[in-house]
Amino acid sequence: MIDLGVAELAATRFAISPLSETVSGLQQLGDLDRNPLHLRWLRWAADELARNPLDLSHTWPLIVSDRPNWPEFLVPAPLGSGASIDDDLAALRRTPASQVRISLRRVFGEDLPAPAAALAEQPAAGLRAIAAELRAAHDRLIAPHWSRIRAVLDADVIHRAKQMAAGGAERLFADLHPDLRWRDGRLILGGARWRVERVVERGPGGLVLMPVVLGSPYVLIKKRTSTQTTVRYPARGVGALWTAGTQAPAGSTVRLLGRARAELLEALRSPATTTDLARLLGITPSAVSQHLRVLRESGLVTRERSGRSVLYMTTTLGASLSGTVI
Repeated sequence: MIDLGVAELAATRFAISPLSETVSGLQQLGDLDRNPLHLRWLRWAADELARNPLDLSHTWPLIVSDRPNWPEFLVPAPLGSGASIDDDLAALRRTPASQVRISLRRVFGEDLPAPAAALAEQPAAGLRAIAAELRAAHDRLIAPHWSRIRAVLDADVIHRAKQMAAGGAERLFADLHPDLRWRDGRLILGGARWRVERVVERGPGGLVLMPVVLGSPYVLIKKRTSTQTTVRYPARGVGALWTAGTQAPAGSTVRLLGRARAELLEALRSPATTTDLARLLGITPSAVSQHLRVLRESGLVTRERSGRSVLYMTTTLGASLSGTVI
């Protein structure tokens, strides 16, 4: 349970974190609350690591263990809405030594296992080593897919921001996740997974709402944190990310639109940029743009600007033709 006053609610914001995706992806590889939607990526990542393993000796024991929790400082709240991996890792390295030790003892108890004890003994050096490992994991496992992952995250943020603008916190949290509900100025985390209602000691300022692609099916809210409190939740549309563009479009859609536009609509079962679509379909960006213009004029596709990128998504009509649930 999180109490939010008017000021805290006004300061609530959305953020995207490459570091969050990196940690979540590693936990999925460690079979921690594994989400079956990621099986394609998991197979690819497992093959990648089998060919060339990563050294995660400092990081892995902290994020994949027999404990029900893991140290919150590994995913600090991003300072901006679109932080880079460098920004995220710099925030990680800035974690105060006292907070590192407090968090480790909160997770592992007073009798720390060897990796946690080494970090508690030399926090600054340990955080540098962890940051280096996470950077390597990001570059190997996340960066090759980041453009498509980022498109899904951006689309989620666009959708949620519109909900909040239209109906405030009640409208936003009613649809964020089945385990979350908004009642009388409180955000309550419940559901079958949670046996008791947890009270969150909120960090400074409002909440940071962080969609996650490579994560579990559950919401994650840390009970205590040295940064703003983050609410990490499954991004909308994750189910189509790894399969969009891999299936032949339906024959009826091909007859209606032509093969090129039908394949483009199939690829847009997951949000994408023009560059992503050109790479996926093996055609030029200019050809993609021409087809997208026709699909937009037909009401099958819409576009939204996110920072410097333009994101294309199917409309409800386009989704019904491509078989997407939105």
